[in-house]
Order: sequence, then structure tokens, then C-alpha cells
Amino acid sequence: MEYARKEYLEKLIAGMGSDQVKIITGIRRCGKSYLLNTIFKRYLLDSGIPRERIIEMDFDGYRSKEYRDPKVFLDFIDKAITDSDRYYILLDEVQLLGSFTEVLNELIHMGNVDVYATGSNARLLSKDIVTEFRGRGDEIAMRPLSFSEFMEGYEGDKRDGYTEYAMYGGLPAVAMRKDMKRKTDYLSNVFNETYIADIIERNGVQYSSDLEQLVNVLCSNISGLTNPTKIANTFKSSAHCTISRQTVEKYLSYLEDSFLFEKAVRYDVKGRRYIGADAKYYAIDTGLRNARMNFRQFEETHLLENIIYNELRGRGYGVDVGVVPAQRKDADGKWRRATYEIDFVCNSGSERCYIQSALALPDREKLQQEQTSLMKVDDSFRKVIITKEGFEPHYNENGILMMNVYDFLLDRNALKL
Repeated sequence: MEYARKEYLEKLIAGMGSDQVKIITGIRRCGKSYLLNTIFKRYLLDSGIPRERIIEMDFDGYRSKEYRDPKVFLDFIDKAITDSDRYYILLDEVQLLGSFTEVLNELIHMGNVDVYATGSNARLLSKDIVTEFRGRGDEIAMRPLSFSEFMEGYEGDKRDGYTEYAMYGGLPAVAMRKDMKRKTDYLSNVFNETYIADIIERNGVQYSSDLEQLVNVLCSNISGLTNPTKIANTFKSSAHCTISRQTVEKYLSYLEDSFLFEKAVRYDVKGRRYIGADAKYYAIDTGLRNARMNFRQFEETHLLENIIYNELRGRGYGVDVGVVPAQRKDADGKWRRATYEIDFVCNSGSERCYIQSALALPDREKLQQEQTSLMKVDDSFRKVIITKEGFEPHYNENGILMMNVYDFLLDRNALKL
């Protein structure tokens, strides 16, 4: 079984011939190397590019260690390029190459090379690509399989597929395993032996137990508001461990830089500003999160919200947690200031939408609870409620788009209905 990863392949194709370094970033094991060295390379060959004009280097391989030296690598490139025709250079795990930004800038100044690379850590985040590549770096942020990609290889209906996807996530190597024990073993091993070990080694973490405890806190609290001070207090009360707010902030940055978690900050919709220190942290892959919890805490409500968040980010939306200040009449008939929460405020260019995630809406009271915060927003952007079951896409009497999660996940244009 091969996952086509069409969206990412199309982005690579669109960048062909530009003077940009095309850099595929993302969490380890999400399929970056396969995309570059198999899918994209096959596209080049099928397009008539001679094999000798495709230069490959896997810096993570044992045989390639000597090429991590910039001079050795550049000498290798100089010998491989023998004329003025275009060459395609495919570099895997390029962050292991010494002075890689300088080296890649050197390559693109050669004029007849098209450079593509993958990378897995903080040195290849968007801010670094913009600054270090002097405007000549093009990031392609890759994520684990979306639900629609997962279903390409799933033998069953969408509801059973969703249950498995929510439990085991979208890492390609996990999705291709049929045996559930093999899935759980892989996820548990890769989390501890690859992701955590990599963060500890890269950042020189001295107290790894504190970092691991922080991972547990985040995994237990996905889709819940928190901040570094609250987390530090949690350490004191539940783990009987003293850790400073500054250390928590530092460790949170490590986890974000490794692409294991993403942060959504609070945004005042009416005031049009970011507020406070509270934020929500979402796992980049629900399977990894569940493995860390030994598959004990399978809270459907929180996992649904996490999956919706990941899908929105995969579609290119910037996602914040919405806050809507308003007046509310209390039981005594007095008007008081209140704050309403919106799960997701989503922006992409001039497009915006507001989304509430709800596992189910069993009665009118629950529906009213979910749509009240949306109705407090006084602009004309689309407002959406996504549930696990119950609704074919339609607009209700309040102009809110109602849909189930399957239609949302399987149709990239669902929010534009």
C-alpha cells in the first residue's frame, strides 16, 4: 500500500524551476523521506528527467556521515555536476549537514540546480527559512495522514475508519499495519525512543523526567486551556515536583519545535487582539498522544476537537481559540459581563470562519449552548458546528452551517458550502 500524498507532491511540482530551496518540514515518520525520495523522484523520472541528473543524499544514513562535512559534500556536488543542464538535488534530513543554510544558499547560486530537502527539527521552522535563506526558502509543512488520505488504504466504512484513525492516528507506518498490537507497539516505541530521545539529545535536557512529565500533562489535557504557570502548579500538586514557569516555557518550546504539539492562543474576536497567557495544545497525531497515555484516556470529545484542529491546520488555516465578550442576563434579571468561547477561529488570507466542535447535540438545550457563542459574533463570516454524528450539511434557522465530522474530513471544500 502506498499513500499518494498528492497535495504535497503538487506543491513540490509547483516549485520546480524556481530559485527557492524547497524544504519539506514535519514530525519524524510522517513520510517526508518517502515523499521526496520515492514519490517525487518517480515523478521526475516519469517526466523524462535522466536518472544521472538526479543527485540524492541521505544525511541520516551511516554511509553518508562523511558528507555531513560541508566541504566534502560540496566537492561531491561539484564532481556530480558535469555540464550546464539542470540537475535536481534531493537532500534528506538536511539539518545534519554542517552549516546547512550556507551550503544550500551556495547551491542555489549555482544557477542550474533545483534543490529539495527534508528536515525534522526546530532549525527548519518557518521563521528560520525566511531569515536564514534570505527569502529563497520555500517551506512545505508536511503532517501525518489526513483522514481522507487514511481512508485511501482503509478497508471498511468511514465510521469504522474514523474510530481507528482517532485511536491510532495517521503515521503512514502505523496505518499500513493491520494488527492492532503491532500498531500500539510501534507508536509506544517511536514516541519514547525517537521523539523524546531526540528532544533530550538535541536540547541537552538534563532532567528528562520533568520533560516527560510535561508531555504527560499535555497529553492528558489536549484541547483544554492552560498556561506555563498552571502547568508548574500541576507539577507541585500532583507530581510533588518543583519546576519553574521559565523551565516549563522552555520545555514547551522544545515540544513545539519537534512538531509533537501545536499551540492555539486565545483571540478576542470583538477586540481583535490576542489576550492572556492561556492557550490550548493539540497533539500533531492522536495515535502518538494515545500511546503516551497507554491507550487509557480515550475521551471522544477531546479527540474529536484535536482531529478537527489538525485537519484545519493541514488545509492551511491559521487557528486560534476564540473569546467573545458580551452581556448576559443572570437569574436575578441583571445584566452582567460574560465571556463566550469559540473552539476555533480560522483564517486563511481574507477567508475566516468560526467553528464549534460538539460530539453530539442530543437536545435543543445542547444545541443552544453550542451556537450561542457563534451568534454573539457580529460579523458575516461563516459559522459552523461540527458533530460526530447526526447532520448532513445544511444551514439551520440561525444561518449556522451544521455538518458531521465525516463530511468535513472527507471534503476539503466542506466549509465553503
